[in-house]
Order: sequence, then structure tokens, then C-alpha cells
Amino acid sequence: MTDFTWSELDERAVKMAKVLSADAVEKAGSGHPGSPISLAPVAYTLFQHYIKHDPKDSAWAGRDRFILSGGHASLTQYVQLFFSGYDVTLDDLKHFRGGADTRTPGHPEYGLTDGIEMTTGPLGQGLASAVGFAYGQRFQRGLLDPEAPAGTSPFDHKVWVICGEGDVEEGVSSEASSLAGNQGLGNLTVIFDANHIQIEGDTKLTFSEDILKRYEAYGWYTDEVSFVQPDGSYKEDTEALAAAIDKAEQVTDRPKFIKVDSLIAWPTPGKTNDESSHGSKLGTEAVAGLKKVLGYDPAVNFAIDDEALAHARKVADRGAEAHREWDAKFDAWKQANPDKYALYERLVAGKLPEGFDKAIDDLESSFEAGPKVATRKASGAVINAIAAVMPELWGGSADLGGSNKTNIDGAKSFGPNADATRTWPEVSEYGRQLHFGVREFAMGAITNGILLGSNTRVFNGTFFQFSDYERPSVRLAALMKVPNLYVWTHDSVALGEDGPTHQPIEHLATFRAMPQMEVVRPADEYETTEAYRHFFEKDNTLPTAMVLTRQGVPTLAETAEKAKDGVKRGAYVLVDVEGTPDVIIMASGSEVQWAVAAAKTLAGEGVKARVVSMPSMEWFEEQDKAYRESVLPASVKARVSVEAGVAMPWYKYLGGDGKAVSIEQFGLQGDGAQNMIDLGIDEAHVVAAAKASIAEAKA
Repeated sequence: MTDFTWSELDERAVKMAKVLSADAVEKAGSGHPGSPISLAPVAYTLFQHYIKHDPKDSAWAGRDRFILSGGHASLTQYVQLFFSGYDVTLDDLKHFRGGADTRTPGHPEYGLTDGIEMTTGPLGQGLASAVGFAYGQRFQRGLLDPEAPAGTSPFDHKVWVICGEGDVEEGVSSEASSLAGNQGLGNLTVIFDANHIQIEGDTKLTFSEDILKRYEAYGWYTDEVSFVQPDGSYKEDTEALAAAIDKAEQVTDRPKFIKVDSLIAWPTPGKTNDESSHGSKLGTEAVAGLKKVLGYDPAVNFAIDDEALAHARKVADRGAEAHREWDAKFDAWKQANPDKYALYERLVAGKLPEGFDKAIDDLESSFEAGPKVATRKASGAVINAIAAVMPELWGGSADLGGSNKTNIDGAKSFGPNADATRTWPEVSEYGRQLHFGVREFAMGAITNGILLGSNTRVFNGTFFQFSDYERPSVRLAALMKVPNLYVWTHDSVALGEDGPTHQPIEHLATFRAMPQMEVVRPADEYETTEAYRHFFEKDNTLPTAMVLTRQGVPTLAETAEKAKDGVKRGAYVLVDVEGTPDVIIMASGSEVQWAVAAAKTLAGEGVKARVVSMPSMEWFEEQDKAYRESVLPASVKARVSVEAGVAMPWYKYLGGDGKAVSIEQFGLQGDGAQNMIDLGIDEAHVVAAAKASIAEAKA
């Protein structure tokens, strides 16, 4: 409960926010002015009275998190950051959408602007990832301070969201909101700006359900505040908004959804409640009219009401006091919990636990060359070996845990105790086994939020084919350089009888094409284990996909010797020859076995074939030129690539004389092993391709 007051200076600050937003878009020549203008009182109320934040320390661990899900309304947030005293200046507002060097881009970008918690833009993902922020807060509290009464721990904070119609129309927000209600995330509050306007006009054609009943059905607490008065007049009733938030704050066992009925761009003459204000500048006449209504000189751009700004800046003093109070609480916790504090220090520093390498080494000592083991099974073994020494590691699957091998042995499921099932009888709000249901997109967005909103490490899993559903959140992870870990299994036509709908063909190529995304397709147990080791040990923090087989693949004697050094380099010489090779055979994943077999057959015919295992093209490209040349010498023109997918990514390594053993059609209905043969992924086709490439290189 806040001691809410609203003064003339607050009113003047809101008017200034509206004018600055209009001027910023007008100067830029493009943007979305309507929502920042009408949202100004809502955002100001949150930043001044409810969000716990310290503008002088935007990374303060005790802060609340604020996410503007409708990222096109970015000025809503930029102006409040400027008002509060973050490192956002008036010049930054003047350079809104101002090109490559702007700090105020059209949509908020993580890591670019002080005070921005995540990149938002594609609608719905901000709200969905906010659910992940709330997940992460709860799990981290459980790691560090599980016994503290609610609201008393230094690891208690809240997650605040502003969203609009587009956010709740996108399916990912529904997926995530359903999970949020199921989880009873009492630390999450969403303010829904219901202005009923989108680019194509009034939303009555596309969005007619009762949104409050929908969210009530999800298990959320709901309320409504209308700035549109019963008599048709309009009042930005911040007192009513504050009363609704105060009431919602008393609810601690459910997420909160507060609908605010507003008119877009109010009170801009000719633009209020009109779709033209949504995604285009208002125009000189409309901006002048807005300024006149609000008491500003139409001839002055980016006018500052110094007294109102100074009043708004006092939020920094309140933030500093909250920070000092938190420091005292944190110090008391630190003194009382030295072991937990040591864990916290390690998590914040991003360091691995003692015993990490030993856990992996011990696992590898149990492997033996020869037996066939699916790399998804090897992945599950690695996850469990690491989880035993890495309490901050948690994760799960989109209803495929048993198939993806993403279950953590003996772990409690993350959720309310009342949600225990026959299959999962051990459930805790601090559990580390995640269950997403069949919600791949939300799974990706939520795990992004977990990584952004906590110091924990998380993984998520599904069939590789269904990464299509997760792709937009993977792209945001790549944009933000968030180290999300994707466990994507059933990686080829070898999965068999589920048929073409479940058999990936183009997926390796499409994810390799994504900037700042790393794709790893290990050949066997050793390569899988070393891929995980490198993912956690490497310095960069890019999202990474482990692409894994359903079928068993032989554990190779060659990888037992060479994978530890080779995998982290992305590609390495697995089988070599005396002198210069006649041909280089490159392969990834389950096809490495056929490359090795083909090399042996060719050797029997007097052909010298080098085998290069290439689990990760991205990791290989990070190596220096000398190493890449040592693996793939330019002088050897005869080359073959072998992979059960489209050949497109391999052409940069094949050159003009190389041959691709690949799959350039959708999959088949048959048995997995037979599918591979029928589609030409076998030793015989590799041998034939090698001979053809040698002949062409000599021609």
C-alpha cells in the first residue's frame, strides 16, 4: 500500500511527457506517438510510486523489473527513464530513432539503453518473458533464502509490465499467461492498456472477447480502471489507478492483470482515438494543437518544465533510500548465511562450481567405444552429471522430458505444492524441474526471462522439428546474446515412423543462418559431453542449440582420444592420413560414423581420405585462420560434406569441386534407418561422392 498523492507538479510532469513524446516522433519523422502520449500518466504513476528502482544503479540486484511489452511505445519508457535520472538525456530523446548511434531506438534494446531489462518489439514476447523474470526471481530466492517469510528477503522483488492489445492477441502471451496463473506468480503485475486501436483501426473486428474473464480463467487476479468516464468525458484518473494497484498488491498468490481503458493520443486534436496516431507521426498541426491544449508554446520543441522535472527526479532520492534499506537487509542475510553468500558471489560472477570438470570427466570415464548410444541419452547423462554440482542449473521440456532426456533425476518440479501429480509427486515452488506443456514459444520466451531476470542457468527442450514454434524467442535470445541452452532432439529423418511432419530437413541451415546463434550437432557420447563442457566454460554468452539424435550412434574410438580438444574448436581432424589427403570428408552428428567408415573403405582402395568432424560451424569460425587452414587446407580441392539435412550451410567449405551428401526433400514415412538409406545417407553414397569430387578436382 502506498501513500499516494498527486500534485500539480505531477500533472505538469505528465503533460511534459506527452509533449516530449510527440516532439521526438515528429523530429524522427516516424514512430508510434499515440500510446506514449496516452500512457504517460500510467507509466509516471508506476515509476514514481510503485516500481522499486535506483536510477543511479540500474543493475541493483534488489530492483523491481519493468518491461514494456509493446516495444513500439518505447518513448513511454525512455521519457520516464529521463525523468527519473537514468543515463538517458534530453539529447537522447531528440535522437529517437536517430540511426546507428542512437541510444533511443524505435524499440527498446537490451544492453543499449540504461534501464532497459530486455529487447522488446515482436509483440507478446515482453509479457511472456516477464513470466520468466517472475520464474527466475522465485527460483533464485529458493536457492539463496528459502526460509524467509514472504516479502522479507533481499531476493524478493516484483515484475511490472505494460502491454497492449497486440501483446494479448499474440498467442505466446496466452501460452505464458496460462503458465503464470498455474504457477501462482504473485510477484507479477501487468497493466493492460486497452485503447481499442491498432494500425488497422478499431479492434472490434479482431479482438472482441472479455479479456478480464480470459485472465481470470488463467488464474489471475483482475481489475479494471477506466479513464473514459460514464458520461463520455475523459479523466486520467491516476488516483483510481493507484487504488487498483494497491488493492492488487494485497494479492500474493496470483499474478495480477489490471485493465486500463484509455483513448490513444489523448488529448491530441484530430488524432485522439484515431488509428493514424498509432504508427505515424502526428504532423505539425496536430502537435501544435496538443501543445496548445496542454499549455505549451507550439513554436518550442522539446520544452522542459524545470520545476516539474526536478519534482520527478526526486524519485532517485527515494530509490537511493530503498537501496540503502536493501543493503542493510542484504548484509544481515550475508552474515547469517555465509554458505549461501558464497553461492551468490559465484552466481553473480558467472563462475562454475568446483567439481564441474570432474563431474564431466567422471562421466566420460564410464564411456567405451563401440556401443550405440543416442546423443539425446548422452545429453541427459551430462545434464544430470552437471546438475549434481551446479544447483543453479534448472530446466525442462515442452511436454517431452522423457523423449528429450531433459529430466533432472530426483528433482522436484517447479510449481505450487497442490499441483503434484501421480507422475510428478514431488512439487515445490522452488523446484528445478520445469514443465511447460506443449508451449514451445512460451518456453523459449520464459527461459529468456529467467536468464535476464536471475543469476541462474536454464535449459529447455523439444523435438528439433518443433523449434519452428520456438524460433521467434530464439531470435530474441540471439539479439540479446542471452545464453539460452536448447536441447533439440530427434534431429533427422532417422527418427522414423512419426513421418515427415516430425522430421527436420532445413532446420540446421536456418538456425546456422541466424546471427549470434550457435548450433552444435555432436557425433557421439564424447562429443556431446565436450559440447556441454565448452558451452558452460566459454567466455561468450550466445544462445546455443544442442541438436541430438533419437537413434543410437556408435561411440567412436577416435572421439575418445580427440573430442576434448577438438569439439571446442568446432571442427577437428578425426581421422588423418600420411601426407596430403586426396579428399576431405566433413560431417556432423550421426553422419560422422559414415564418414569414418567411408574413409576406411577408400583407404582399402588406395585413396587417402581425411575425416573432419564438424560439430559446430560457429565455433570453428571463431578459430584463427591458421587453425582453420590446418583442418581444411585450401590445397585440397576434393571435399565431401555429409549431413542428414539440406546442404546449403556446407557450400562455403565444399568449394567448386566438392560434393554434398545431403537431403533436399521432405522426409519419409518409413523406419528411421531405412529412411537414411533411401535418402542416400550411408557409407556407399559417401564413397561415391568422394570419388566424384576427386575426379572433378583433377579435371
